[in-house]
Amino acid sequence: MVLALPLQAQVLPLEQKNTISADWQVYDAGSGDLTPYVASMHTGYAAVHQWVSVAPTQPFLIDFTAKKELCLFLNNQLIFVADSASAYTLDLATYSRQIKPVNGRYLLSVWHPSEQPNVLTFRNRVRVVGTSEQEKAGSFSIRLREYVNQNAFIVFMLLIGLIYGALKTNFPSDFQGVFGMRSFLQTKSPEESVLTKPLSTWSSVLFILAFSLSLALLIAAIHTNVQHVRLFNRLFPVSEADITTKILFYTFLIFAVILLKYLFLKVMGFIFGLEQIVKLQFGEFLRSLLFLGLFLPVVMLLYLALNNLVPDTILTVSSLAVFLVLVITIIRVFATVNKKTSVINLHLFSYLCATEVIPLAIMLKFIVFNF
Repeated sequence: MVLALPLQAQVLPLEQKNTISADWQVYDAGSGDLTPYVASMHTGYAAVHQWVSVAPTQPFLIDFTAKKELCLFLNNQLIFVADSASAYTLDLATYSRQIKPVNGRYLLSVWHPSEQPNVLTFRNRVRVVGTSEQEKAGSFSIRLREYVNQNAFIVFMLLIGLIYGALKTNFPSDFQGVFGMRSFLQTKSPEESVLTKPLSTWSSVLFILAFSLSLALLIAAIHTNVQHVRLFNRLFPVSEADITTKILFYTFLIFAVILLKYLFLKVMGFIFGLEQIVKLQFGEFLRSLLFLGLFLPVVMLLYLALNNLVPDTILTVSSLAVFLVLVITIIRVFATVNKKTSVINLHLFSYLCATEVIPLAIMLKFIVFNF
């Protein structure tokens, strides 16, 4: 349907075989040709195309994330349909053997029946190659990896260190109250602490900002380690190549969730008639979250140091760290509230499930269990 019109108009200098590029195109009905695709300009297109050169004797592996019913065509012949929203790997060389090329090339088309496909997730798969001399000697192989911008992680780690340093220097009593082990283990109610109102002081804002940055770094690292996209990017599309954008986006999202948590508890406390425990509940929630969040930069250091060597292990450790931070926080909230009013009370237990357990399940689904 597209092939018949633009063949003579397509010229690709410096052509590389078995390589997918960022040179996507869309069909212009007015001119009858394929025109370069610009994400900010071309919206509402059900199909996006790219000319590729394929050497059938060599593998042409591509990785991409697809929503359900996404279809791939090679020279207008259907080669793939996504049966669910997930990450996929496809060898275009295998399908090209049964399809006749056009002027030595193939038109790869990405089409979705209900929305414009996200072609930013398409990338060449990591593969291992080595020189003939290295293969004979059996010494080592050279692993070609897509570049991951770890500089962004390092810069934000330094920023987190500066924030914590500023808090310790300028707000020593607040810092000790939040991060002191004795304070964390004590049974004293946090109802009157600086954390019961998240925007009441500059120190509380900086505490939440430091935690948001730490958790955002770890989430970005987890999603980078699983080929960047899962549920977050399906809901909120973020450029896969821009790690800095992802970190800032997640930081803003986490900061906003913590602030909305306070308003959410206020509303739910009014509905359930439990306004008297809202300060206690939110104070313990934030105190536990911030204290446990102090260990997240340590996990990030492990990621930066060991991710290239044992990526699967680092992914597991990072996911487990996020899981433990959220679960331990909720357990401490239950324990603290129980000291004031027994959670065996069905009304109170229902309130805690609505305000803590259900949001916890949603956050774990978004962050940890989406791959």
